[in-house]
Amino acid sequence: MTAKTNQPLLETQRTLLRPLTVEDANDFFSLNLDPVVLQYTGDKPFADVQSAHDFLSRYDQYEKYGVGRLAVIDKASLQFMGWCGLKYCPEKCEYDIGFRFYQKYWNNGFATETAKRCLAYGFEELGIEKVVGRAMKQNVASIKVLEKLGMSFQKVIDLDGEEGVVYEIYRERNSQIAKG
Repeated sequence: MTAKTNQPLLETQRTLLRPLTVEDANDFFSLNLDPVVLQYTGDKPFADVQSAHDFLSRYDQYEKYGVGRLAVIDKASLQFMGWCGLKYCPEKCEYDIGFRFYQKYWNNGFATETAKRCLAYGFEELGIEKVVGRAMKQNVASIKVLEKLGMSFQKVIDLDGEEGVVYEIYRERNSQIAKG
């Protein structure tokens, strides 16, 4: 597995999070083939595995910004479950949290568990001050995850021609939540 990154391996109780590599192309392609998984993303499926491979070979978030979407691996089975992680958007000068999982892992807390770990990494180890989360308004499950992370609703936006919402959390708030 070759990854040009300083992004460390992160761990949760049930998962390992590591940088995406071209070796993930088959899983990345398969994940994005599911129309239910893509329903609220605005993304289109990859045309083929080679397109997913090409995307992953050009993915440069780790090198440019020290963060990026991470492959989520089930500790028990070592299977690729989906991805989660921070992404930096230079046009907006902000970090966002995102996640996408195969349907068989939905409703088991994996998005919340891995997103909490990614936020902790961003806030505690990288010193990021604020992270946003965006979701289409109809994507109730993702909105619930953002709320479980302690994020606060900010505004309604246009998201790929659909009504979307923006949530945010600051480092200080995340620290308060982590302390309980």
